[in-house]
Amino acid sequence: MYNYKYPRPALTVDILLFRETDSHPQVLLIQRAQDPFQGQYALPGGFVDINESLEEAAHRELAEETGLEGIPLKQFHTFGEPGRDPRGRVVSVVFWGILPPTVDPRPEAHSDAAQAGWHLLSELPPLAFDHAEIIAHARKQGIPYDNRL
Repeated sequence: MYNYKYPRPALTVDILLFRETDSHPQVLLIQRAQDPFQGQYALPGGFVDINESLEEAAHRELAEETGLEGIPLKQFHTFGEPGRDPRGRVVSVVFWGILPPTVDPRPEAHSDAAQAGWHLLSELPPLAFDHAEIIAHARKQGIPYDNRL
């Protein structure tokens, strides 16, 4: 086995899933069931398994934490500021998607999520990790109003 002398960060994916209801955009959040940040809200997401692609990880984590499947996702941005995760050096690749107004999925908390639900972008609860920054960055880029999906 090769011994690599440089430290290696962990890799995660986070999912920004939006929907529009009555002209009020909402984002899907989970309430964390485990530390770090147990009880706080966050974007769905988690660690990438060693033998899966980033996109596979994003779809798996969304399904594991919310029960939602088959939703088109697109890679948005990578966040890797040191200190963004108290467990160590973690880099996250964020994916995003927008549900059409005709689709009304009901997320159900699974895996390490205590709750899963839609939250108005204008009335977000305090968020774990750097997820408030991730949402703010998406909004500066025109998401969720962007039609690039």
